[in-house]
Amino acid sequence: MKKFNIRKVLDGLTAVSSSSSTAAQTGACKESDAVLESLQSEHFQLCKTVRHGFPHQPSAMAFDPVQKILAVGTLTGALRLFGRAGVECYCQHESGAAIIQLQFLINEGALVSALADDSIHLWNLRQKIPAILHSLKFNRERITYCHLPFQSKWLYIGTERGNIHIVNVECFTLSGYVIMWNKAIELSTKTHPGPVVHISDNPMDEGKLLIGFECGVVVLWDLKCKKADYRYNYDEAIHSVAWHHEGKQFVCSHSDGTLTTWNVRAPAKPAQIITPHGKQPKDGKKPEPCKPILKVEYKTTRAGDPFMVLSGGLSYDTVGRRACLTVMHGKSTAVLEMDFPIVDFLTLCETPYPNDFQEPYAVVVLLERDLVVIDLGQIGYPIFENPYPLTIHESPVTCCEYFADCPDELIPALYSVGSRQKRQGYSKKEWPISGGNWGQGTQSYPEIIITGHADGSIKFWDASALMLQVLYKLKTAKVFERARGKEEKANTEIVDEDPFAIQTLCWCPESRMLCVAGVSAHVIVYRFSKQEVTTAEVQLLEVRLQCELNDVDSPDPGGEQTPTASPPSPQETEPATQPSTGSSSSEAARDNMACLQVRSSALKQSPGYQVELVIQLLWVSGEPPQQITSLAMNSSYGLVVFGNGNGLAVVDYLQKTLLLNMGTSELYSPSEPYQRQPHSPRKTRQPSGALCDPADGPNAPEERCKSPTSGSPSPSPCNSEDEHKPKFLEKVKYKSRRFSKTVANDFARMSRKISSSNEQKPNTAMRHVESASVSNLRAEWHSLPCRDRVCHSDDGMTMSRKSVKLVFSRTSSDANFNSKDNCFSRSRSSSVSSIDRESREAVSSFCFCETFPRKSDSPLSPCVLVGTTQGTVMMVALSLPPGGEDQRLLQPVGVSPCGTVAKLKGGVLTMALLDATGALLPASYESWYDPNASDEEKEKSKRRRPASPPSSQDGQDCQFAVLCSDKQAKVVAMPSQTRVYKHNITESSFVLRADVVQMAGANCIACFCANGHIMTLSLPSLRPLLDVNYLPLTDMRIARTFCFSNLGQALYLTSPTEVQRITYSLDTCDNLQEMLSELFTPVETPEAPNRGFFKGLFGGGAQSLDREDLFGETTAGKASRSLAQHIPGPGGMEGMKGAASGVVGDLARARIALDERGQKLGELEERTAAMMSSADSFSKHAHDMMVKYKDKKWYQL
Repeated sequence: MKKFNIRKVLDGLTAVSSSSSTAAQTGACKESDAVLESLQSEHFQLCKTVRHGFPHQPSAMAFDPVQKILAVGTLTGALRLFGRAGVECYCQHESGAAIIQLQFLINEGALVSALADDSIHLWNLRQKIPAILHSLKFNRERITYCHLPFQSKWLYIGTERGNIHIVNVECFTLSGYVIMWNKAIELSTKTHPGPVVHISDNPMDEGKLLIGFECGVVVLWDLKCKKADYRYNYDEAIHSVAWHHEGKQFVCSHSDGTLTTWNVRAPAKPAQIITPHGKQPKDGKKPEPCKPILKVEYKTTRAGDPFMVLSGGLSYDTVGRRACLTVMHGKSTAVLEMDFPIVDFLTLCETPYPNDFQEPYAVVVLLERDLVVIDLGQIGYPIFENPYPLTIHESPVTCCEYFADCPDELIPALYSVGSRQKRQGYSKKEWPISGGNWGQGTQSYPEIIITGHADGSIKFWDASALMLQVLYKLKTAKVFERARGKEEKANTEIVDEDPFAIQTLCWCPESRMLCVAGVSAHVIVYRFSKQEVTTAEVQLLEVRLQCELNDVDSPDPGGEQTPTASPPSPQETEPATQPSTGSSSSEAARDNMACLQVRSSALKQSPGYQVELVIQLLWVSGEPPQQITSLAMNSSYGLVVFGNGNGLAVVDYLQKTLLLNMGTSELYSPSEPYQRQPHSPRKTRQPSGALCDPADGPNAPEERCKSPTSGSPSPSPCNSEDEHKPKFLEKVKYKSRRFSKTVANDFARMSRKISSSNEQKPNTAMRHVESASVSNLRAEWHSLPCRDRVCHSDDGMTMSRKSVKLVFSRTSSDANFNSKDNCFSRSRSSSVSSIDRESREAVSSFCFCETFPRKSDSPLSPCVLVGTTQGTVMMVALSLPPGGEDQRLLQPVGVSPCGTVAKLKGGVLTMALLDATGALLPASYESWYDPNASDEEKEKSKRRRPASPPSSQDGQDCQFAVLCSDKQAKVVAMPSQTRVYKHNITESSFVLRADVVQMAGANCIACFCANGHIMTLSLPSLRPLLDVNYLPLTDMRIARTFCFSNLGQALYLTSPTEVQRITYSLDTCDNLQEMLSELFTPVETPEAPNRGFFKGLFGGGAQSLDREDLFGETTAGKASRSLAQHIPGPGGMEGMKGAASGVVGDLARARIALDERGQKLGELEERTAAMMSSADSFSKHAHDMMVKYKDKKWYQL
């Protein structure tokens, strides 16, 4: 009978709860006893903070040699700016078009970006969050190249048609001065020269502009006379041009791998033609053509030979060779191989002036997946140690966890062991990109991010103060043997690639215990130690985790629960016979085998995380184990619990024993008050959806729906089930399909797809998740971690040399049935019905706590809350041996299921426990101690956490269990197990990630939904506090890596190489401006090079040009309005400069101005004192002369 809901009657009269939440008024929760909640909606605000990692799909790069700031543009329109370590900034063009070129206004705090949609934008970098000041969109021309001379406000823009337009960057208006392609080339030329690929002015004469066309023609254009002075023709296409600083020569790189050097006044033929990587024939013939030289830079030095740096140009016979950067210095040529293709490179020089000796000191190389800086000042050209967190994608990220407000000593401990892992051979000089200043925020609590990767590595990152720095790297693959070749590869692996990939992890910051689960159905427990140790043999525990056939007929997701027989004890079971028929020899060989082979030799473990125990799930009768879907660990109890689609297992990692191995259905108590009854006749549930025929008879569903307490006279439910099992198995055998390895490869394939999909299709439009497709997306999301198959086999108990195989066997009606025949799998096609999809119940979450195992219990005891994909929350009680540490290692831990606590819609995501005041009750933990230290030090450091609050009085609830699924949240009073609050989070979508977090001294539930909404609910009343449509789920990468943390922090992997951090705290949003780093710092521009006396006398120095007079409106006129459209930014230039400078910038400028004024006043005072001294000396000499000649006549002089 449906319960009467009084809220509908009082709707409109009270506003106690939201439309989707209800409060059950019970004796345990009266209005007078309501918990006071301090969190309000005013405490929440959502905004992005910083983005870390390597820019995804880079396309362009620029460097400010005065400010020491590097800018990187991407194919998605993103702009990343880098300064010194910890100074990063992320911007995004709204159009999302690819950035083709970047140009700094050197030492002006501004940047020009040219996009593939033929628009240019001016960015103001004088503010902490850069903004666009002006934009110009070309309508009839395609932009191919841009050039902004140093200390000039006129930007040259080359187009695909071969024309050059000039833009005033101060107001972003086009000049009427245009260089047309037909005037630049010779009149006799019959073909179009192609797009403009290069523009630069003569370093010694600003009135001469060098224009390079794709066809191979280079033109030296006289800006004043508006004509071409010289034309240089070559047969091969041009890719880049570089000037000598004296302006008398320039170098061109061509598509045939040659470099041509031209004298400005000798356009007839090149002064020199070289092929750096071409084979020189002995007969004097032309060298064989090579690959194109994409870019060349020509830099001079005062004391030695010039540097010529180029990319590309390798010989065609070097097939498969990696991309190279070539450095030519004098007679030496160095070829530097890169790990990835080269996108762009820049040579860093001491001076920003192009007409002086350049003095190059480093080369910044932008690769497709890395950023490398080469030191040109040391022998061998070593690279600089990169201080940026650009190695997140070193291996594809498969999982991510975020921990805020960690213990203070944790980051130094991880850094101390991680510093020993650094590579050697780096340049000894400081990182050359050193611009900007760190933020001045007050947020100082430690934050740590842990990322798991496809190669089995785990990285710990220091994420404090909006920065990111790698602390320590752990390689879990060292525990296993590696197959050297395909012939040696184990046939028991359930994934073709990335068998060591990390699927999920659990970390206790206080005890520093780490537990990871891999894609090959393995779990590894690690302890942290500061001492090196050699492990003679890795401790291994092998588990046969299976499920029963009745697991298929799991509880209905609508809220009903199913009684099942209680699990038999190990003494009551008998080992099953091995399969004898229907199994091939290869399948029989796969029985009782692990997916990976644990290392058998001694393992040298460096300081850091060291292996404590390896747990592996075994193949059973030719079927691979299901991947682990949930994992939890408690350092105080010394237990690890994990589960998958078959069931769960509890392991004591102190005694290295298996305590519990049980199917999901067996966790249900036989005296459950719920009945397995369909909601309506058309929803009658059958095992495995369509795997049972209606011919089974009308009584079959009825018998399945009977409760053990219904008092059926003849045969009991168990006997009835045994009778029907042979027929059911025959039908299963007839209708099932063999398990395919492609199903088990889903996880690895998804990780590879995530890391490579965007690289292969950079312009693929991202698909938004609509409400109509939410069900399909939900099915895909839930199918990722758990394998959709159900099998039945009897377990045995065996012992081996280095492994312990402890398994709890379960009841089997007939031992003669072949295990192969008792296994089935369903198709992975999208046509699987929702009933079939929801009929499989897997363990989805765990929570260690100290609570009341049953309604009648009054004392608190250690427990584990178990949540399933069907929304069932069950309790497992733990019985720890009394007597302290000694007895804990000698006596076994008792584990007993206690039945169901609550039922929710959807799969359970997270669970937590609150006390009577609403404060979070964290699980007990053990303080960290070094396992390799002396016994005395261990005893000093071993301190158990104080016990939980005292036990409740009879009939009084003193705890709240917070339960959250992908559809709704509930708060249940303990020990009465009565629901006091409920809130339906979403109806049309589902929750991907939910966490109980602490913020502003209180607790709340933070949720991220598949439709992009981020929501928070108060505790314990479940009042909605925040609901923002932030980010629609466009990629499964976001779903798998999104995670919340305490103090209003969250993050997700926004691309295969980048991590985006966000905050939902109002305090953090208000202080964000102070916390962000500052890119622009007031720096004086270096003085121009001295022309010298003779150059100034004879006019040999650099020639200046009054561009304002030449390109201004009065002389050149106005450009056509239809050529380009001006789009103003948020504010005008002057107003934006004042608003963007900020208080810090104003103070810095005022401080520099005061320093300069004080210095000038000091110099003036010194000059005044010198003049006074000189005047006194002159007066003294004058007086002496007057006295000497005072009495003499003129003829006596």
